[in-house]
Amino acid sequence: MFDTHLVVVGNVLVAPEWRRVTTSGNLVANFRIASNARRFDRENNTWVDGNSLRIRVSAWRRLAEGVASSITVGDPVIVYGRLFTRDWKDEQGNPRVSYEMEAYSIGHDLARGRSRFFRQKSLPGSAAIEDAEADMLVAGLPSIPLTVQESPIGYGEGMPAADPPSFAEPPAFPELPSELSPVAEAPSPVALVPDPEPSSLAEAPQEPSPVAAVPDPEPEEEAAPEEAASPADDFSLEVERLTAAQPTTPTRRGRRSAKREPIAA
Repeated sequence: MFDTHLVVVGNVLVAPEWRRVTTSGNLVANFRIASNARRFDRENNTWVDGNSLRIRVSAWRRLAEGVASSITVGDPVIVYGRLFTRDWKDEQGNPRVSYEMEAYSIGHDLARGRSRFFRQKSLPGSAAIEDAEADMLVAGLPSIPLTVQESPIGYGEGMPAADPPSFAEPPAFPELPSELSPVAEAPSPVALVPDPEPSSLAEAPQEPSPVAAVPDPEPEEEAAPEEAASPADDFSLEVERLTAAQPTTPTRRGRRSAKREPIAA
């Protein structure tokens, strides 16, 4: 009724293996991944391994084709799919339990490496389907492994013939095309301006113009000496010293009137 969908991040333990379901003849690719947790031990000041989870992953149809040609042992992958457990019995009749995942999407973990995507083309023949069994069973159905000649595709096949990506860091300042690169211009020579020649119209030194003779002024009659000022004409200043009047303090009259003397009859 309810399915458990989750994402598992781990490393590939076993390379993808092609298998064929005996009842239907469909192909399947399955592999195992391990997801290990790491924690920091403060006492020893080191990283230690924590809990681990190992799951068998089944890839169906075109996803199986991409997995078989792109994934190998040790690759860090991210798998999204439906998780379930399957109960089965081994050859001795012992009950066993396996954790399996029906993958919907699988990809490389780009946080720990680099990859390059090539769009795949559909292959002729039977479509690849999912795997879901730890040993010989796929989705509870018996299956047999395929040989290399019987496998529809192998690791690295189906990729275009191109040089592997180098992932070199681009230059900080890429070179510009020749038509866009600036051309260094030679500095233009500075023309020397000759000193200006003395103008022919320069003013010639002027001769002093004759000054008309001015008759000497007649001697003025000497003015009579002014009489000395008499002492009576001097002004005398007298300063009068003013004294401030003392303020009079009004006498307070009591409510009682002054005692009157008796009037003689």
